[in-house]
Amino acid sequence: MKKFSILNKIRENHLIAVVRGKEFDDTVRMIDSIIEGGIRNIEITYTTPRASELIERFSGREDICVGAGTVMSSGTADEAIRRGAQYVVSPHFDAEVSELCNLNQVPYLPGCATATEIVTAMKSGVDVVKVFPGGILGSSFIKDIKGPIPHANLMPSGGVNRDNMAEWIENGAFAIGIGSALAKGYDGTNPEVVRTNTESFVEAYKNAVKGEG
Repeated sequence: MKKFSILNKIRENHLIAVVRGKEFDDTVRMIDSIIEGGIRNIEITYTTPRASELIERFSGREDICVGAGTVMSSGTADEAIRRGAQYVVSPHFDAEVSELCNLNQVPYLPGCATATEIVTAMKSGVDVVKVFPGGILGSSFIKDIKGPIPHANLMPSGGVNRDNMAEWIENGAFAIGIGSALAKGYDGTNPEVVRTNTESFVEAYKNAVKGEG
């Protein structure tokens, strides 16, 4: 039940902030500002210095859902889960990472770019597939995949902005990953910029859902 509870949290909050920081303290301020701005799913990537410490720091909060991103091996996945990561995200599919996550009842969201990769991931127990790179594949990719594979849960990462978010949602995105756009203009000393950027994406999402209804 743990795995499905986490997936429900991701689905309910829908937007996932993909955090790539340069300095530990700056990244802490960035994450705090993203949460203040209204996004509750926080993916802390392992390209960020002291990522494991950040995961442990924020995973204790009950108002957010913290995951580990850019996980390239089962060793990193194990470290992230032990530090409190509630879900694991990779730019590619890794069978060993999938097995480890399944054993720990932790959702694994691997990056896939073809129908074959998506089906392979789903056969291994993956519940949500990251559409990556989203900017190259485009929002129509989700609609095209869900035609022959309607039960595929797909989450784009990369290429989603305020103007095209409605297209991704209309085409059936399970959730949406948003990265560098949230930190645009942030220099480590002005976290209010991150909060404002986040608020604008949350507002765009609400408008997109309202328009769909």
